[in-house]
Amino acid sequence: MPSALPDGDPVPDDGVLPAQALAGAADRPLGFYLHVPYCATRCGYCDFNTYTATELRGTGGVLASRDNYADTLIDEVRLARKVLGDDPRPVRTVFVGGGTPTLLAAGDLVRMLAAIRDEFGLAPDAEITTEANPESVDPAYLATLRAGGFNRVSFGMQSARQHVLKVLDRTHTPGRPEACVSEARAAGFDHVNLDLIYGTPGETDDDWRASLDAALGAGPDHVSAYALIVEEGTQLARRIRRGEVPMTDDDVHADRYLIADEVMSAAGFDWYEVSNWATSESGRCLHNELYWRGADWWGAGPGAHSHVGGVRWWNVKHPGAYAGALAAGRSPGAGREILSDEDRRVERILLELRLREGAPLDLLHEDGLKASRRALTDGLLQQRPYDEGRAVLTLRGRLLADAVVRDLVD
Repeated sequence: MPSALPDGDPVPDDGVLPAQALAGAADRPLGFYLHVPYCATRCGYCDFNTYTATELRGTGGVLASRDNYADTLIDEVRLARKVLGDDPRPVRTVFVGGGTPTLLAAGDLVRMLAAIRDEFGLAPDAEITTEANPESVDPAYLATLRAGGFNRVSFGMQSARQHVLKVLDRTHTPGRPEACVSEARAAGFDHVNLDLIYGTPGETDDDWRASLDAALGAGPDHVSAYALIVEEGTQLARRIRRGEVPMTDDDVHADRYLIADEVMSAAGFDWYEVSNWATSESGRCLHNELYWRGADWWGAGPGAHSHVGGVRWWNVKHPGAYAGALAAGRSPGAGREILSDEDRRVERILLELRLREGAPLDLLHEDGLKASRRALTDGLLQQRPYDEGRAVLTLRGRLLADAVVRDLVD
């Protein structure tokens, strides 16, 4: 089941932000994340804030319905306009995620985007993305999205091997994600991403290479590859605890990452974030870069998180409670926090170190600088960027990124 929300201070009913949140806003890009919390089935590894029809039955009534979800989310977009007041920034990125956004009608996704365009305006080169389940789209659906303003699509592929998909409880068939790439290209999408997962119990090196070869052969310009994390409370965690499937160890994850970087580099893909590779600068996911660089974004939808000018807040999780708050004219915010300067410094190190450009060394305190010199000696940081004042991970450093970050934030 979905993980719990963090603790925080109450969000005012009108959602108003502290005055300092918008100070200097004109110098920061603004993005929107739109969360669609519906899935046809729950994948065994998933602890995202998503719900199947069975899980919602009797718990939210008409307010939790997929049929009127677009209208509810548009209400929050209009609330955002009120909260941000005369903020003149056009929206730079929109990302529709989930869940399975493409369980909604294509016209609903287009209407949600149109609401942002109407309320805020879109930057001329705005990146507009939706995630998609390969089995929930077809050429006509993709054509409607493209005509409605979407220019980037991300398909959940995970693996090309049927037995791996079965362990993950993925319902699509091998080959379908690759076909989706062709359909998206035919619909006019310039940027197409495939998401992969490595380290699934029972997956072999050959399985992983086959998945990489299939993904790259389909012709995307962006590939994301994430190590499987087994979250407590998921069906997969229960199966591992019962001994039905083996747990994959960290050494296997490291080996799979090295294979991924080798194969993708040979195919002309460059890493730009620890888990993301693209064929060009334009292929990079700008929306995710907003997160990694601490910019501003409004997260609309149940359980969605937002950040504006050092204020972070999150919405109530259940679709019925979310819709009920908006129907009553209240913010759906469940809690918020105001980040201190130290919080923001630590987060910059944590997130920017994962990027190809790395993190400025002047973010580090004395102990962190000492740790950075040890990391350099140990081959975890690159020499030339270090000499120029930046901490940039080597390939070995990427394998140990979390440990490097822990040392540098001291």
